[in-house]
Amino acid sequence: EQVYQILVQNPKLCKKASELLLDDFGIYVQPINYPTVPRGTERLRITASPLHTKKMIKELANALDEVFKILKIKIAA
Repeated sequence: EQVYQILVQNPKLCKKASELLLDDFGIYVQPINYPTVPRGTERLRITASPLHTKKMIKELANALDEVFKILKIKIAA
């Protein structure tokens, strides 16, 4: 398994992004908020396994893009 983290930096947006991904796209992504991480470093944790296909990864990327646009989450370089 490989773990990826996407920085959101806002606890409410992090939780909402996770909820939208599950409710609208059927994709579970774990929100990580304080006290697990310091305030201001909230993130989404994605765990990829060998069972995830390239199609699934592309669907996740598209869903993340849409959710970030809906919630106006800035994408860091």
